[in-house]
Amino acid sequence: MADRLGVGIGWREELDLSIARMPGVDWVEVVAENLHAPHLPESLISLRDKGIPVLPHAVSLSLGGAEPLETSRVEHLAEVARALDAPLVSDHVCFVRAGGLDSGHLMPLPRTREALDVLVANVRLAQSIVEVPLALENIAALLEWPDAEMSEERFLTELTERTGCGLIIDVANLYANARNIGTDPVAFLDGVPWERLAYVHMAGGVERDGVYHDTHAHPVLPEVLDLLAELCRRTDPPGVLLERDDDYPTDTELTAELAALRAVVTR
Repeated sequence: MADRLGVGIGWREELDLSIARMPGVDWVEVVAENLHAPHLPESLISLRDKGIPVLPHAVSLSLGGAEPLETSRVEHLAEVARALDAPLVSDHVCFVRAGGLDSGHLMPLPRTREALDVLVANVRLAQSIVEVPLALENIAALLEWPDAEMSEERFLTELTERTGCGLIIDVANLYANARNIGTDPVAFLDGVPWERLAYVHMAGGVERDGVYHDTHAHPVLPEVLDLLAELCRRTDPPGVLLERDDDYPTDTELTAELAALRAVVTR
């Protein structure tokens, strides 16, 4: 679905100087809600002007929510995309609001026909507002709704078939779900429509009290790299992105993590 992106990193204010001087950064992804199109950070403008793709990634659209879509949030995403000259935009297969409350987290959807219909309608509305392709990401979850009518990979396949949207496959989330709720990441990889792949997310995590937390604040585990290799046996991903949101390591350590991702993809 996407143009060739290469290996990238999630842009954060704490990393802006590091990203500018780190070798091996082909592109960046930035949280759309943290930006205002008329006042973009200088370091992002510099990356854009150098021809490095900058892709806005939303976290608040709540496309799976049963309440009417807040189109102002989608319009903000579209405005940021225009300012960045972004080739695509993204959010998640989830909901974040219900009953007037904001969860503060990405919440999993029931995998039912009814939930899929709601998601499809909201995605189509969002697509009518943004001017570039829209991709959606699988999330990490600590629970699954009962009475699922289809697997996650089937749910995502039907979503792409009905909307034409792309997919971001978060490999770290696949690993987290396998650890926490017993899902089968290999079955997921066997079932998703690879022709819809926009790019891949990678991140670190840690186990606490028997629960694996997708922290984005730890190094990528070898097991997650192995799962990326499993993905690469099925497709050549257009892009791979390292997410880091806290406990930022040295530039040298980040560069080594990017090199490790590139080594798996080019193996």
